[in-house]
Amino acid sequence: MLSLEQVRQGLESAGQSHVLQFWSELSEEERDSFLQELSQLDLDGLKDHCESPARSAASLPSKLDEHMEPVPPEFIGSVKKSDQSALEEWENEGLLKISENRVGVLLLAGGQGTRLGVQYPKGMYNVGLPSSKTLYQIQAERIRKIQELSDRKHGSKCTVPWYIMTSEFTLAPTEKFFKENNFFGLESSNIVMFEQRMIPAVDFDEKVILQGKGKIAMAPDGNGGLYQALVDNKVLEDMKKRGVEYLHVYCVDNILVKMADPVFIGFCVSKGADCGAKVVEKAYPTEPVGVVCRVRGVAQVVEYSEIQQKTAELRGPGGELVYRAGNICNHFFTRAFLQDVAEKFKGQLRQHVALKKVPFVDMCGNHVTPTQPNGIKMEKFVFDVFPFSRSFVVFEVLREDEFSPLKNADGAATDSPTTARNSLLAQHSRWATAAGATLLDEHGNPLPPTASVSAGDNQAARCEISPLVSYFGEGLEKLLKGRTLPSPFILDEKRAKELQAQ
Repeated sequence: MLSLEQVRQGLESAGQSHVLQFWSELSEEERDSFLQELSQLDLDGLKDHCESPARSAASLPSKLDEHMEPVPPEFIGSVKKSDQSALEEWENEGLLKISENRVGVLLLAGGQGTRLGVQYPKGMYNVGLPSSKTLYQIQAERIRKIQELSDRKHGSKCTVPWYIMTSEFTLAPTEKFFKENNFFGLESSNIVMFEQRMIPAVDFDEKVILQGKGKIAMAPDGNGGLYQALVDNKVLEDMKKRGVEYLHVYCVDNILVKMADPVFIGFCVSKGADCGAKVVEKAYPTEPVGVVCRVRGVAQVVEYSEIQQKTAELRGPGGELVYRAGNICNHFFTRAFLQDVAEKFKGQLRQHVALKKVPFVDMCGNHVTPTQPNGIKMEKFVFDVFPFSRSFVVFEVLREDEFSPLKNADGAATDSPTTARNSLLAQHSRWATAAGATLLDEHGNPLPPTASVSAGDNQAARCEISPLVSYFGEGLEKLLKGRTLPSPFILDEKRAKELQAQ
């Protein structure tokens, strides 16, 4: 730990002397704690960090549009447009790699869920499914199922290790939650949790914000903090030791995510890709999602705010949007590529400016909860490594099957617990109907085969299928064909055994 004098000098040379303005008012214990926190700061880089928002704002590209082009078709696979035989080949390739213990999944779970309105990690959230399962449980069960499917096909006993990047805010509660739930049936040794770095929030005058008299306001460094965290926590060494060569990286809040998706993995491996992105077709030209494309011939994600409306509205000969590849934070990386990024490129990642409402203490020591953004948090994004890829591919999936994020509290028009829950129930209703079942609504009336659940439709079927029974709709015909299913209906392992025995 640094001495008070060393810290004072470091803060002074960074132009941040105000951080110690309440030192005389702190107790001995508070001083020890604060000194420890300040010792962990990169004091040499603090001046640069505080000035970086202004630099980033000044260096924003004025017009990317004239340098943009879509990713060429030969680098794109699609569940909708690729041949059925190609999709099956990719799936077989993915299942083979999984059976050989060469595939891992990595979850980005460092965010705090403030927009959702909860004080605990998003993965612990229960969206109100009939089973009451949380996002973490659903994801764990999908890992168990894909292991089982690979084992069955290849006569193996495989493991898909689960790497979970947390932050200072989410590590302890996530560890506790997994322990309390017996790691959801997975081996605890195959779940590796690690923390991303925290960085100080800065106000509009380039000053570090004090959250308390003896506490700096800190925030995770964005999901692009992954690359530094892989180094800090020796995660790449762990992957190498386990023989993991391919990594599926995703965000915690997508309730429909296909863990270690064998089709996506197989597609990327077959194309010799070192880096790949899953995308969904944009719902409309100005939908606020980043677009996966090329800029000056190099793959990258261009944020919706960086594209002019006329470019966003461009359409091809078939009427489809030219820039339709919406980024959903669902990526493939080879371990070799991640090693390259860690060794050569992580210092070159672009910094993104995020304006936030950051609670603080004012000059008089009063606690203030701002109603308008007062602070800047610098974030890196996981997709900012795309330009360093030597072989980049895109895989297009259907939104209704693979993307329904949970970001906002109920009452919001999109990305809420209701929309996430209904996306999953609608998907499972489609699976059950495709398997030959008749679904009833909550009043016992048969639903037409095309009926699905929508945010405002509470009469539709509440049909939930456990990932332990079916990973993506497979194997349901022998259980459900010719059956009439009440609402709500939960098809878990116990119920599946009962139906098999009938």
